Amino acid sequence: MARSPLMSYEEFRSRVEETLRAAGEPLEWKEIRKRAALPQKFPNNRWVRRLEQDLGLIREKTTRGIRWRLP
Repeated sequence: MARSPLMSYEEFRSRVEETLRAAGEPLEWKEIRKRAALPQKFPNNRWVRRLEQDLGLIREKTTRGIRWRLP
């Protein structure tokens, strides 16, 4: 059985950005993951920090959890 190729950071960034822009509102990781069909149960911390630098990603802690949004 062949393994599926790993997702690149660029593809991850693109999917997260498209999902957040289409939503038009902050989303939790589980919502982003489902809408963007991402395989990661939890996002790579290094990639999240890169998203903060590359896209201006903002993560806000709420009573429900952490919500992600773009500026």
